Amino acid sequence: MPATDKPRLQVDNLQAWYDESHVLHGMTLNVGDGEIVTLIGRNGAGKTTTMRAIMGVLRKRQGTIRYKDQDIVALAPHKVPRLGIGYVPEERGIFASLNVIENLTLPPVTQPGGMSLNEIFALFPNLQGRNRTIGTRLSGGEQQMLAIARVLRSGADFILLDEPTEGLAPVIVDQIAVSLQILKQRGLTILLVEQNLQFASAIADRHYVVEQGEVVDEVQNHALAANMGKLNAYLGV
Repeated sequence: MPATDKPRLQVDNLQAWYDESHVLHGMTLNVGDGEIVTLIGRNGAGKTTTMRAIMGVLRKRQGTIRYKDQDIVALAPHKVPRLGIGYVPEERGIFASLNVIENLTLPPVTQPGGMSLNEIFALFPNLQGRNRTIGTRLSGGEQQMLAIARVLRSGADFILLDEPTEGLAPVIVDQIAVSLQILKQRGLTILLVEQNLQFASAIADRHYVVEQGEVVDEVQNHALAANMGKLNAYLGV
């Protein structure tokens, strides 16, 4: 992000704990309006914990989290989505007893500008015609699309997206990449946890490397190929 641009999200020296286990050790990052930024690193590096801390799901934390220049670190978890921040966790959170339409329409609309059902089905045509299908009977890829769509309907324009391609077939990964590119064109901002560098490089502007609960490197997407040796060393590839 250019130094002159004020970030949409700014995280400074974020510390976080699970009970007595100190997990984040000074996470510092920023995401500008309309950017897609990835957090990459080994399993257990603190990427998901960072997202949980931003959303307030993880309450034992210290440091600064500023969104649109408002410090939200003390904000109650149920108030964070009202700012337009949506969270798609790795486990997706599909309601097992509800069908596709019920999964889409149960969560409240938090601000104006959410996508209509027609827009959602245009973005994710795999969901078209599956209205009465129980959410957990969808394929893994369709469940991931449903989880993202639910957040888009809420009006969120900043999305935290955790491992969206994990375990999915390449054709579905490609479809999700196209969908995220369309969302970027619409002006949405995305912070993404992703292990698949090929997928990340197709959509992202920048990449933060996370190790042991802190950012240890930042790579611009245009410089990704030149830094693959270093990134493979970080990731243990």
